[in-house]
Amino acid sequence: MPGFLQQFKPSLWSTIVTIFAIAVFLKLGFWQLSRAEEKDNRFSLIEYYAQQPPVIIPESLVKLNDYLYRRVEVDGYFDPERSIFLDNKIHQGIAGYHVLTPLRLANSSIDILVNRGWVAVGNDRSVLPNIRTPKGLVHILGIVVSPSIKTLSLSDDDIKGNVWQNFDLDTYQGMTGLTLQPLLLLQQNDATDDGLIRQWGNPDSGSSRNTGYALQWFSFAAMTFIIYIVLNVKRKSNA
Repeated sequence: MPGFLQQFKPSLWSTIVTIFAIAVFLKLGFWQLSRAEEKDNRFSLIEYYAQQPPVIIPESLVKLNDYLYRRVEVDGYFDPERSIFLDNKIHQGIAGYHVLTPLRLANSSIDILVNRGWVAVGNDRSVLPNIRTPKGLVHILGIVVSPSIKTLSLSDDDIKGNVWQNFDLDTYQGMTGLTLQPLLLLQQNDATDDGLIRQWGNPDSGSSRNTGYALQWFSFAAMTFIIYIVLNVKRKSNA
């Protein structure tokens, strides 16, 4: 009685394509795992610094990495004429801006850019919100973050007057002529009484999303290998 044997006879091209696809999926998976680890490390650093007393920014230029995610305090004078409105910031489902204003450090010729908080856009986008800014010496407590801010832009024109879609420190310094510390300060205290909302909450690191993406890529690699095996196993009669 004739029977059938299973033979595994893949073609060269299918083997090459499969190896390439699996390599790409694995690379993407490990990249997502590295992103998850990076976010966990950053979150641990933020939590650690949150328990430490704030430090004072000196009057001379500093390095971002020396102060990144640290709580700092500064004294200085706001320059509201050079404020910018960073667009596409959502708070509780409402569109708005983040208000960034340079602060001239006391007894220094150097400024530090302060993200003072969120404000709603309002009914007419052609009219910017009126922001109250104290004129005298202020004491600001905040968290240091990177000054590079990139968001999805629906237009090639990232700067329209005082409204910016993305923020670049070098561009801002060139336009204002200011010498700025290479960092951005997220204001925490409400001493300025400006009506802005300052909620920089960080409930988790966000690494779980990257871990989920990594599992998806690893699953694609496994599925690709299974499909490769199934499609290249052929039945052959042994009669």
